[in-house]
Amino acid sequence: MTPELPARSAGARTARGGIADTIGAYLIWGVLPLYFLALAPTGAWEVVAWRVLLSFVFCCILLTVMRGWPALIAIVRQPRLLWWTALAGVLIYVNWQTFLIGTLTGHVIETSLGYFINPIFTVLLGVFVLRERVRRMQWIAIGVAALAVVVIVVAYGAFPWIALTLTASFGIYGLVKKQIGAAVDAVSGLTLESFWLIPIAAVTLIIVAQTDGITFGQVSPLHTVLVAGAGIATAVPLLLFAAGTRRIDLSLVGMLQFITPVMQFLVGWALLGEPMPLERWIGFIIVWIAIAVFVADLLLHSRRTRAAAPVDLV
Repeated sequence: MTPELPARSAGARTARGGIADTIGAYLIWGVLPLYFLALAPTGAWEVVAWRVLLSFVFCCILLTVMRGWPALIAIVRQPRLLWWTALAGVLIYVNWQTFLIGTLTGHVIETSLGYFINPIFTVLLGVFVLRERVRRMQWIAIGVAALAVVVIVVAYGAFPWIALTLTASFGIYGLVKKQIGAAVDAVSGLTLESFWLIPIAAVTLIIVAQTDGITFGQVSPLHTVLVAGAGIATAVPLLLFAAGTRRIDLSLVGMLQFITPVMQFLVGWALLGEPMPLERWIGFIIVWIAIAVFVADLLLHSRRTRAAAPVDLV
């Protein structure tokens, strides 16, 4: 057996593990609308507040088990990284809150639209912020996606603010995480992001307590367990995503990420019976055309890259 074979086998196992972790994250995100709907009568603001606090608790437990506190302390001593994690925390809070409002007010299909558009918006961020070059087919996909938004606004008569807020918040969150890079590991990053949001969560719970009333621990034992599990339901897919994307190509991540919006669309349309009038179908079909162009470009570029790669002769 040549020395290269064990290395290739190990690389294949690593890639398979990365694919499994990434798909696991997307599958969990895809069914999260059903999980959060099961938390009724808890409202969106209370759910997100508990989500923040319990995610922080869960991450602290993970840091203790994994002996990750020294890494976290090292990050805390770097003000630049702290500010980046604070910004990431604010962005993910906006994303979580918008997603919960959409889910609990009967707009699951619109939340899926936001995540359908997100990869294309990420390309735009790369162009205008990171000065990355965009291929011709990517520009076509961007143009078609923009047309879809116009069609939805004009023909359907409603501005998709939920979808576009989700797109912008998660896209910029990804950009911030790219700026942070490998300097902050996944668990430490989520711990700090949750930590910065604790004051917001506390104020939210105070307001909810004085208006609608806190539901956590007041409905049933099962409801209490489900709400308590929101922290795990939040942290696990984020950690799987971080672990998976480190081990597979970005182009593959880009193609796999459509698992989530497809599942959310099916949940909203087939399971929850949300309306899909002709105008909305037209808008979504245009979005799916943009995605087809986008994925085709990723596949072609990946194939050309592999074909151009030098072959080592042993």
